Amino acid sequence: MSAPVWIFAYGSLIWNPGFAPAETRRARLQGCRRSFCMRSVCFRGTPEAPGLVLALDADAGASCTGLALRVADHEAETVLAEVRARELVTDAYLERRVPLQDEHGANLEAIAYVIDPAGPQYCALDPEEQARIIASSRGARGENRDYLWATARHLAGLGLPDPELEALAQRVRALSAEG
Repeated sequence: MSAPVWIFAYGSLIWNPGFAPAETRRARLQGCRRSFCMRSVCFRGTPEAPGLVLALDADAGASCTGLALRVADHEAETVLAEVRARELVTDAYLERRVPLQDEHGANLEAIAYVIDPAGPQYCALDPEEQARIIASSRGARGENRDYLWATARHLAGLGLPDPELEALAQRVRALSAEG
């Protein structure tokens, strides 16, 4: 019998995983933070005007809380192919197996998509520059700001608020109202 397949959701996979998880648990990943550090050239921006999307960025002193999504055994091959097609559309993410701790203290191993800091889509921008880009970008899946707002709203609704994301969402709302 093989081990269950878990996927760590920290951004849009929380509110749009593309599959029905067999089980969902709140979980924490140590050593990474949720960050708008990936230039989006497909889904929330274009090659000419990249947007920004979330990625896990290595940070030894940080942690990221999200959801561990268990894939039904009979769907594992299909779901992994679909998630990989979505998350690995460019070379920005690295697929990694990461250790998680769920809300009850149990340890899980999950697949996570971590930014490649050596890749061309990696960026480290201050919050004001992030807000400016997110407020004005659009890609194949719509407005960049909708991605931010949906993620912040779903995290808060799960009782997993992210103060940095909430501050960024508030600033993007202000910029969008000004524009």
